[in-house]
Amino acid sequence: MTLNPRLAVALCAALSLCALLAVPGTFPGLGGDARLTLAVFALATCAWIGTPIDDTYIALGAGLALTVTGVISSDTLFGTLGDSTVWLLICAFVLAAAVARTGLAGRAAAFLVGGARTVRQLTHLTTAALVVTAFAVPATSGRAALALPVFLALAKALADRKRLVVMLALLFPTVILLSAVATLIGAGAHLITVSVLWEATGDRVGFTEWLLLGLPLAVTSSHLAAEAVLSTTTRRADRRGPVHITAEEIQRHSDRPVTGPWTQAEKRCALLLATVVALWCSEPLHRVSPAVVALIGAVVAASPALGTVRLKDALKTVPWSLLLFMAATMAMGVALAESGAAVWLVGGLPSGITPVMFLAVVVAVSTAAHLVLQSRSARSSVLVPLVVAAAVGAGVNPVAAALASTAAAGFCHTLPASAKPVTLFAEIPGTPTYTPRDLLRLSAVLAPLTAALVLLFAVAVWPLLGVPVTR
Repeated sequence: MTLNPRLAVALCAALSLCALLAVPGTFPGLGGDARLTLAVFALATCAWIGTPIDDTYIALGAGLALTVTGVISSDTLFGTLGDSTVWLLICAFVLAAAVARTGLAGRAAAFLVGGARTVRQLTHLTTAALVVTAFAVPATSGRAALALPVFLALAKALADRKRLVVMLALLFPTVILLSAVATLIGAGAHLITVSVLWEATGDRVGFTEWLLLGLPLAVTSSHLAAEAVLSTTTRRADRRGPVHITAEEIQRHSDRPVTGPWTQAEKRCALLLATVVALWCSEPLHRVSPAVVALIGAVVAASPALGTVRLKDALKTVPWSLLLFMAATMAMGVALAESGAAVWLVGGLPSGITPVMFLAVVVAVSTAAHLVLQSRSARSSVLVPLVVAAAVGAGVNPVAAALASTAAAGFCHTLPASAKPVTLFAEIPGTPTYTPRDLLRLSAVLAPLTAALVLLFAVAVWPLLGVPVTR
């Protein structure tokens, strides 16, 4: 059997580090628990990079190894499953199932996209609609699945303009991935970041604060990315012709009405979703945890009298594998922080590095990390604990550093396998879509653009919103 070259390199590096850690005289000042943590962390990262083994299985194995060796307690390992962020995600998926069952997404698409008269209008109205879905559907893969029928309807209506169809195929996953930073529930990586910050520094980033910091970045990056997609995949001649998408064309790909009077179920679901989002956004006023608000919303959404979905059906949509992955990686983050391994890892940073230079390095590494670690959650599990520890040592606000790293890691467009939404829209039978060359052409423009934008927000915008560069 031929060994994957990437796996071979990663395995050699991990085993070499483990061998050095096993020698008592090496790495002075590194305790036994820290050595064990680094060894487990290195092997887990190697497995994430170079093996086809499920990411959750690897994370659970790493968490179990740290528990058996006594680095963390069993209460720490199992307690992460009861973390409020895990419950927030579970309840958000129940709410999303209720929304999907009513067909509100189809109505919203018909309302927004139907108003487009030019290619640029269609591009930016589609972008705006996709940004809004970040508030209704957690996880980028769920939003991609919800948006696919809308794309198919647009592709059918524009079947005689192939370049525009390819442009839209690339636009959908691009905006879905970049707009996830708008909300705390936009990606599992966000919840991992919040948990690591709380465990390592005691700083709590709530739904409202994340919304205040992330939504402006999401809107700006999504619309800039839309322009980048438009310019790299179409020519001026492609953008000249008028566009007219009718509600009837969208209706053909929806099993629910997209026009006409609203049903009682649609009205109840829309009111419930608006109420939950309003309560999330007003958390500083009522002090009710976002997880509790989400649980109340989920109970109402699945109730026999007022709900639109049965609880057992809604729970089938919850990505339990992702939740277990999050819990296990949270435990790994606790081990890195409490054992002193994270502090030791970043102890060799140059003392003269400026805060802006530090953030620039963090953003650059996080932007490129998808080439090594395809899983967005795995990237945050590896990077955020180290970034937080390094930020404290460099005099940088760990909240700003962690958010910058997580936001930059949202760029993962280089290869079809870099993210699930990119994979989904790259393989649509009977519909023209983008090629790996299209992705590379877009990435050459989008990677430096998004990295520079994240750095700009971290240095110039977030300080105005209460998150300074230094503490």
